[in-house]
Amino acid sequence: MKGKFITVEGIEGVGKTTNIDFIHQQLQVAGRDVVLTREPGGTPLAEAIRGLLLDPAYTGMDSTCELQLMFAARAEHLARVVWPALEQGQWVLCDRFTDATYAYQGGGRGIDSGVIARLEELVQGDFRPDLTLLLDVPVEIGLARAGKRGALDRFEQEKVAFFERVRNAYLEMAQRSPDRYRVIDASLPLNDVQNQIAAILSTY
Repeated sequence: MKGKFITVEGIEGVGKTTNIDFIHQQLQVAGRDVVLTREPGGTPLAEAIRGLLLDPAYTGMDSTCELQLMFAARAEHLARVVWPALEQGQWVLCDRFTDATYAYQGGGRGIDSGVIARLEELVQGDFRPDLTLLLDVPVEIGLARAGKRGALDRFEQEKVAFFERVRNAYLEMAQRSPDRYRVIDASLPLNDVQNQIAAILSTY
């Protein structure tokens, strides 16, 4: 594919929204034609699935159901948004991707990584991001930040132990894939966080 696929990952409260806007601006300044999107979501159908996944009314959803909904949304997103944009030479900047599934449904829910890998193979084959920026903060800091944003969604209502498992899963993936992952200390002041990001993007 002609374009580049950049994903941004992290637990709740790491500052993804603010920093994705910054990344988007940096790429545009560098002359990139950028498509900004998110998972789950990115298309009308995938956004409808996102609504089900985040709705606190469905607290207690079976974890296997949750996993399959994530990949259903991803299949639609890849087919309708990500792959067509990349083929046209655009860069795609995505708020979360399959690494989030390994972290949340694998690490958080305890679903075997082999099960997730089989769905990954079915939906995306060997397609992976070119670069993954992991915004990392201690769980207590992230949850404190998230709690200031208003009503919590279904995932944000999980216990601290859940997010500890999610964070650990992310950090383990970063250790296993150092060529793709860049870990950013998002507990620092925003200017310092964005300086880290700018330095990484300058090499792309």
